[in-house]
Amino acid sequence: MTASEGVRNRTWSELEIGATATLERVCSVQDLILFAHASGNTNPVTLPGAEPAAQGLPATAPSLWVGSLVSAVLGNILPGAGTMYLGQDFRFHARVHVGDRLLVSVTCTGKGESPVARFATRVTNSTGALVCDGNAEVEAPLQSIVTPRRELPALIVDQYDHFTKLIARASVLPALVTAIVCPDDRRSLGGAILSARRGLITPVLIGDLAAIQRAADEIGEDISAFPMVAEIGHRAACARAVAMVLAGEAGAIMKGNVHSDELLGQVVKKEGGLRGHRRLSHIFAMDVPSLDHLLFISDAAINIAPDLTTKVDIVQNAIDMARACGIVQPRVGILSAVETVNVNIPSTLDAAILSKMAERGQIKGAIVDGPLAMDNAVDLEAAMTKGITSLVAGRADVLIVPNLEAGNMLAKELTFVARAEAAGLVLGAKAPVMLTSRADDERARLASCALAQLYNHFQREGVALGAHAEGAR
Repeated sequence: MTASEGVRNRTWSELEIGATATLERVCSVQDLILFAHASGNTNPVTLPGAEPAAQGLPATAPSLWVGSLVSAVLGNILPGAGTMYLGQDFRFHARVHVGDRLLVSVTCTGKGESPVARFATRVTNSTGALVCDGNAEVEAPLQSIVTPRRELPALIVDQYDHFTKLIARASVLPALVTAIVCPDDRRSLGGAILSARRGLITPVLIGDLAAIQRAADEIGEDISAFPMVAEIGHRAACARAVAMVLAGEAGAIMKGNVHSDELLGQVVKKEGGLRGHRRLSHIFAMDVPSLDHLLFISDAAINIAPDLTTKVDIVQNAIDMARACGIVQPRVGILSAVETVNVNIPSTLDAAILSKMAERGQIKGAIVDGPLAMDNAVDLEAAMTKGITSLVAGRADVLIVPNLEAGNMLAKELTFVARAEAAGLVLGAKAPVMLTSRADDERARLASCALAQLYNHFQREGVALGAHAEGAR
């Protein structure tokens, strides 16, 4: 390995008094979040987004984060690889905030008995003001080491919390009377109780009352204040929930510990169901750690292999949901395996037609483009690399998948691999239907209630809640 392929350290015998090394570093939000994880220090003054609002100040970097930059110079440059600390003292003179550019320097001030070496350490900001200084004593390396030039693995830091904002916005609306179907396990009942406490819903518990009470006892909750309707059997409970909506006794339905097919079978019935003027479809709202906006995915739960006519309704339903959440003009990407029209891939033909229909006003309220592959739908650099000129490519708010299998796999991969949070809702019915997975936790059900509230308001008023809704882009 040559010197050009890596960085060579300086051994104890090679060190000279007065030798100096420096590096520059800009303090970032990610730095402070990662330092909090590594150290366990969650002081609100040092965490972005948690600082006291009354002060209106940016987060202050922990002093020891600043001090840790010295170890990067000692361990990477001078003396470099193989260096081990014996001691370090610091005196801090100024505070560092996100965005500050720092210059970190070390100067060899003395050598003891091999392998001991001493260094003066110093950190200044972009104005030249002293941030901190001190002295380090280290064991310098005794053997030459050439360290390969490499980047550390990328980390995904969840800097955004879209669901909290969504829940807060929906909480100003009157509680939505919601029929909870068979909430006889801890997650479905806990989600209903949490949503009621946040003022999103007024739950009506339907099902085997003894089983529901056992679930309440298991999680230590008192449910005596909630209306309860006794029904034996999942099908009967689902039918009762639908009947309550039709009778005006409930404004929404939430799936509990039942299979989706059992509930949807009652919802889509031609006689006594909740069909509206559009085809029913399901939408996932995904809070993805690496994205600065909500990502909507449809349809991953109802329409198995939708034809073009069905896809028109799926797209329009999804647009309405995104607009209800405050996105003024959603960007909708119609997904396929490739970003060019290919007669051998039917989904690319559907995508091109849907895009043209939106252009001609047959699909309203959004910018629609396709076909797009997943990479160039959500990653601007990927779109630019492939030479795609589009208002949607690289910045899609809504993804329309070609079939249920693709949508379900995409949503589950984001949830279990990318650590996204998901909320779900059935659209196009006479009332919102929260079709959560039985594996979803209480927060997913709470977020689904927020979606139901905002969608219900949009369907009723024709506009999103709030003139300047969060998430408008």
